[in-house]
Formats: sequence, structure tokens, C-alpha cells
Amino acid sequence: MQLRSPHLDEQQVQSRIKGIYGRDNDTADFLFLPVNNASPDDLRSLGTHWSLLFADRRSRERAVAHHYDSAGHYNRSIAQQLAGLLNATLAPAPMARQPNDYDCGVYVLDATWALVGRLIGGEGPDHQLLPLHDLVADRQALQDRLRRRLPHEEEPGSCE
Repeated sequence: MQLRSPHLDEQQVQSRIKGIYGRDNDTADFLFLPVNNASPDDLRSLGTHWSLLFADRRSRERAVAHHYDSAGHYNRSIAQQLAGLLNATLAPAPMARQPNDYDCGVYVLDATWALVGRLIGGEGPDHQLLPLHDLVADRQALQDRLRRRLPHEEEPGSCE
């Protein structure tokens, strides 16, 4: 698999990737990786579809990468390659299908939001799927969330 950058050659890109996930201080148990089908050979190609790879790496020897794709298996081969880079087994995950050709990015963000909420709420995947077949991606709700300030960004004494 090629990851691309207009400013780096392939060896530099691979070196940076190894620097991200190949460190001795690698402590993240869960990774949320957006997957895109852009062409690695054409830097002008931005791709047409996004999906989500959720990697459970609590056991580095038995890591599992759950692939959530609102178009079915559209990005499966790319997700398989990313899972391989993480030394994880790929597992397709149930997810609601998008009703149009343009909300895949909203589905990725809302899926991430839902999975983080479940993890915070104590639902651990334990190498089992966290199904999102009932996910309702809401573009307006996403825009509203993005416009709000996070608690650490609020000014002291303000009540919003």
C-alpha cells in the first residue's frame, strides 16, 4: 500500500508511518482511522468514499481492526492493507447504510462519536463487534456539535 504526500518520497512516508505506530511508548489501545479510496498514484485524486477502521489493540498480539463502511465493502481492500500495517486481523463491522452518495464522511464522524461514547460508557469490544447498524448520521447535528465550544475552551464564568 502506498500512502502519499506531495512533499515526501515513498521511503520518507513509510519512515513517518513507522514513527507513528512503531514506537516503544505506543500506548493507545484503540485507534480510529478514517479510510479513503484515493489513488496513491495520482495526487489530484481525492477519492470518492470514506469509511472507518476501529482498531482494538489492547492485546498487541491479537489486535482486531473493525471496518465500518456505510457503503458495504467499498473500502475493504484498503482497510485490509491498513489492518496489516497494524498487525491486526480485519473484521467487517455492521453499520447502517448511507441513503445517498455524499454522506460517507458524516457517517465516519458519527460512527467515531458513537464508538467513543460506548467505550466511555463501559462497553468494551473485547474483540467483539460494536454494531452500528442503527446509526443515524445527522449532518445538521454534526454541524451543531462542531460549532459548540468544548468544556476546556469555555471562558471562566460563562454559562452556555
